Amino acid sequence: MRIALAQQNYHIGNFSANTEKIINAINKAEREGADLVVFSELSICGYPPRDFLEFEDFINKCNSAIEDIKPHTKNIGVIIGSPAINPVREGKDLFNAAWLIHEAEVKGVAHKTCLPTYDVFDEYRYFEPGYEWNVIPFKGRRIALTICEDIWALSENPLYRISPMDQLMPQHPDLMINISASPFDYDHDEDRKEVVRANVLKYKMPMVYCNCVGSQTEIVFDGGSLVYDASGELIREMKYFEEDFAVIDITKSAPRAEGTEKSMRKLDKEMRVSKVNDFTKIIDYLCDENNIRQIYTALVLGIRDYFSKMGFSKAILGSSGGIDSAVTLALACEALGAENVRAILMPSQFSTGHSVDDAVKLSKNLGNPYDIIPISPVFDAFIELLKPVFNDLPFSVAEENIQSRTRGNLVMAISNKFGYILLNTSNKSELATGYGTLYGDMAGGLSVLGDVYKMQVFALAKYINRDREIIPNNILVKPPSAELRPGQMDSDSLPPYEILDKVLYQYIERRNGPQELIAMGIDEALVNRVLKMVNTNEYKRNQFCPIIRVSSKAFGVGRRMPIVGKYLS
Repeated sequence: MRIALAQQNYHIGNFSANTEKIINAINKAEREGADLVVFSELSICGYPPRDFLEFEDFINKCNSAIEDIKPHTKNIGVIIGSPAINPVREGKDLFNAAWLIHEAEVKGVAHKTCLPTYDVFDEYRYFEPGYEWNVIPFKGRRIALTICEDIWALSENPLYRISPMDQLMPQHPDLMINISASPFDYDHDEDRKEVVRANVLKYKMPMVYCNCVGSQTEIVFDGGSLVYDASGELIREMKYFEEDFAVIDITKSAPRAEGTEKSMRKLDKEMRVSKVNDFTKIIDYLCDENNIRQIYTALVLGIRDYFSKMGFSKAILGSSGGIDSAVTLALACEALGAENVRAILMPSQFSTGHSVDDAVKLSKNLGNPYDIIPISPVFDAFIELLKPVFNDLPFSVAEENIQSRTRGNLVMAISNKFGYILLNTSNKSELATGYGTLYGDMAGGLSVLGDVYKMQVFALAKYINRDREIIPNNILVKPPSAELRPGQMDSDSLPPYEILDKVLYQYIERRNGPQELIAMGIDEALVNRVLKMVNTNEYKRNQFCPIIRVSSKAFGVGRRMPIVGKYLS
């Protein structure tokens, strides 16, 4: 059987564009002699549709799109993802469904069983879990059709108590097809391949796995669709972070014994786990060249899709001559074109001359437009106006924040006047510890680096400079500083980033609490200091803009902490 995989980038709720894209791929698959073409999870409406699913009109448009697609299936089978109405009306009104359509008729529908409710997912809010499992006959093959997490049920994860494949095996399927919307994080792609292959080896049949690609606000889908034969051999791995199309011949090759490949994969995974569990090796892991390359590509895709799907084309940001704004500017220029990214340099009396020079050199290297707007007159006016209220109290964080908020006001004014979207430049280390000013440097429509630790930002800068110097070397080597008072350094307020990022990673991504961190040999006072900063600054993050997610635990919808909670050792 010849099966086409259409790995596509959908726009949530854009039914006309999604349907046109699907029909074009159906026609292409038919021209290339495919018997069946497979699309990803909820391809009709885009994933995740969230509360759009609560609108009857939205579901009607999903169904209308299916009707539009049916005439194009007369000579080829088509598997698409779309919500299905629960006719029993017990439980939720909808299923997350995979539809096999052929000869302009629905030949079978599979309902997703394992509904994720962790991290960025909340599918049980909308869908009823599948409770009936049937293979779907098609052209002499018996297809076991499943959706995304349904294949992860093979693992010993207690979230997945029912394995759809175990329910389907008594019906003697000979081909597994899984349609998915599996998001990217730099710790996930190898796990995904291992799970798909484990299913193949357990059930001794080929698997076609079709993932979506593209960014939906904060979530990036990386594609990487897979085809394994019955022996566990990977016969096709599709492109990452871009659309792709392929036609594969699926054969009934005999299963073979597990061999060296699995041993090597297991060894690679064990080495990766040992790095993230070894406090001395965490930075090596976070800044691993492959991880940084993937993060770079994901962030570029995240910026590009956010702008294109929102109908925007031009970005603006504050360029300070520091590494965070430099990396953000370089990523934005790659995603949108340098001519569409405007940098605003806003030096104060506390800014060093080389910061302005570095920011100017960066924009000249990138070729983006820039403006220099000194904020000293505005800052001085604020201080004069507040003098009767401040009553000669010493210079403090209040004066520092006036500078940051002045910059936020200026860059937002230009954004409003010319229709730019403001890109936020704060990194994950700063967001975690509250090292930022609400309505100042925390302003923005999209956070580019909010899921990237400071040490990873440095690694990204080096990656950006891999072929030539784009980010001036002086930006890479100078000590980080907000430059809000004379001689200020980040290290005045924070532990060194090479230590801080290790603690943050173990606490945020690995969910190790204070006692576990202390048991790793981390100083108890340091643990308490860092965790207190993280926990007491939840109120700031709660008001922050969407963050492009590249890790397994980003701030935002996937990390829901109480603002007034207290959790210390």
